[in-house]
Amino acid sequence: MDIASVDELLTTTRSVRRRLDLDRPVGRDVILECITLAMQAPTASNAQDWRWLVVTDPDKRAAIGEIYRSIGAEYLAYAAKDASDAQTQRVYAGALALTETLGRVPVHVIPCLNSRIDNSNMLTAASAWASIIPAGWSFLLALRSRGLGSVWTTMHLAKEREVAELLGIPATATQAALFPVAYTIGTDFRPAARPPAETVTYWDTWG
Repeated sequence: MDIASVDELLTTTRSVRRRLDLDRPVGRDVILECITLAMQAPTASNAQDWRWLVVTDPDKRAAIGEIYRSIGAEYLAYAAKDASDAQTQRVYAGALALTETLGRVPVHVIPCLNSRIDNSNMLTAASAWASIIPAGWSFLLALRSRGLGSVWTTMHLAKEREVAELLGIPATATQAALFPVAYTIGTDFRPAARPPAETVTYWDTWG
């Protein structure tokens, strides 16, 4: 295994919002390749209960984009101005920009659980999320390795049932995220600024 290549993939798979190519088509085969890889991620109790809804219909993408904008535009505009540091300001500004372009991103992928966890205890809820989050991140890594990008968004979940009705998602399923998928404009992504691991790592006891 080429550790350097793996480390580069892990450290440069960024949240891509502004550098999504809105005009370049994304083929069905590459999406299925990435989903196939994502499905190698573990699931709690080997449930394998992930489901993947891929949205390419222009009208449905536009409708999702409008739902997303209606939820996030005002909040993100305020947050971008109120952020205390430059890096966070850029993140919020990028998220705000996505509210205007989401409907035009070529593919939307919604990872779901084929169950509901409403009012579940912490153990049940944690197990359920642990069955979809690793697969979702593997999907994003697979995109990066193929020259595509995305960002893990959850804003649309404020109107989950509205999106479910638009896409025919049954009430027995749980949407976990929304990935707007496109080829990236350039592939020269860099590691983000993060604190040293020693400053956030405890050994044997907290603090």
